[in-house]
Amino acid sequence: MPGLQDRCDTEGVVTDLIVKHFLVKGRVQGVGFRWFVHREAAEIGLRGWVKNTDEGHVEVVAAGDAAQMEELTAALHKGSRGSRVDAVIEHSLDESEGEKLKEFQIEGAW
Repeated sequence: MPGLQDRCDTEGVVTDLIVKHFLVKGRVQGVGFRWFVHREAAEIGLRGWVKNTDEGHVEVVAAGDAAQMEELTAALHKGSRGSRVDAVIEHSLDESEGEKLKEFQIEGAW
């Protein structure tokens, strides 16, 4: 479970944990989109996961501070090379949902 140090910025100021669910629609399966999201989220320092849906979309749950979430949102809208993002549907989740999340991972990958 994350402690206080996980919720501090580089100067030790406590930051609010933001947890969001994203559904990305478009040509986002079979084009490396999950790996793109994983790389972006790991570089940003987010916790969470990304996976394909049966409907052909990509689902993301991520937890971090406001600046981190802004970066991820921009990356999701941009997409990976070869992908086409038609829509990003975003919902805020309760902060308690983020406490269960671990290091960012791809779900359903080999």
